[in-house]
Amino acid sequence: MSHFVRFCSSLVEIQSNTAIYKRILPSFPKGIEMAFSYGSAVFQQEGHPSKDKNMLDFVFVVEDPLVWHQENLEMNRSHYSFLKLFGAKKIANIQEKFGAGVYFNTLIPFENRLIKYGIISTDKVITDLLDWETLYVSGRLHKPVNFIKSPINSDLKNAINMNLNSAIHSALLLLPETFTEVELYETITGLSYSGDIRMSIGEDQQKIRKIVAPNLEHFRKLYEPILDNEEHIHWFKSAGKFEQYPNIQSQWHHLNLLPGGVHQILIEYKYQQGRYEDYEEILRAYAHDSYCCDHVRKAISDIVKSSSFKQSTKGILTAGIIKSLKYSSAKVKKMINSRRS
Repeated sequence: MSHFVRFCSSLVEIQSNTAIYKRILPSFPKGIEMAFSYGSAVFQQEGHPSKDKNMLDFVFVVEDPLVWHQENLEMNRSHYSFLKLFGAKKIANIQEKFGAGVYFNTLIPFENRLIKYGIISTDKVITDLLDWETLYVSGRLHKPVNFIKSPINSDLKNAINMNLNSAIHSALLLLPETFTEVELYETITGLSYSGDIRMSIGEDQQKIRKIVAPNLEHFRKLYEPILDNEEHIHWFKSAGKFEQYPNIQSQWHHLNLLPGGVHQILIEYKYQQGRYEDYEEILRAYAHDSYCCDHVRKAISDIVKSSSFKQSTKGILTAGIIKSLKYSSAKVKKMINSRRS
């Protein structure tokens, strides 16, 4: 059974939201290749006593954003900010050329709930899953999500598998010789938050812990097939602990299996130091470096920092000023409450 099949089968159906999920996709144009919901309205988070009161977040993957937005403007024109006045072509261009390649409509009334949905093209999401170009959608898929439409595109399914593997190899480079299962999943979850400007100006500071703690079983089912076949660790399942032996060979192994976007930044670091070794020699140098984990951590943080800033800036346009203020104020309130606690 492929990792993707295990991935989908591991996700728990959220009974209270089953009906609304079934009615979401028929409310939008056809052409959605993959759709999933994520966040605190789907999976329990500490500090959120009722999932039913939280906004439902979705990502829709579409083959042709221009055609999809044209049809969605006909069906759901009120979902868009003032950008609807410029037409579908401008909206699709903003989606594709700025930020993380995602266009969000937020604070949308749907039945008795509020929803937010992001549109991303199939090509963009595959690139992000394979290379961590922005770590935006790929980072969301490091965590358990609820598929409301699973992909049939083989390239997309393979990219989802590769993204999960990349998360494991990245986390193992960042973790010490011994660590717990909780620490592993918190490290994986933290990859896409490292460097995110929202974590410093408007996000719950305990977010990573609150995501992982109530959902250990979901994380285990998600990553167990990969961990069972990773020869550079030993998993004491009954105790929820791991051992690994960081050395040149293991670091070389994990470095080689990092996404292309991380490799590119690691190479650029060496070029900035005036070194121009070939690709393989640069990775070997990192494998011998006792500070390898720090370089990898910084490379991932740099990817997230750049994409999160651009995507957040784009969000002001796509949501509109009023919705942006409402959304941001709710985030800031969460951040203040988390710091007080």
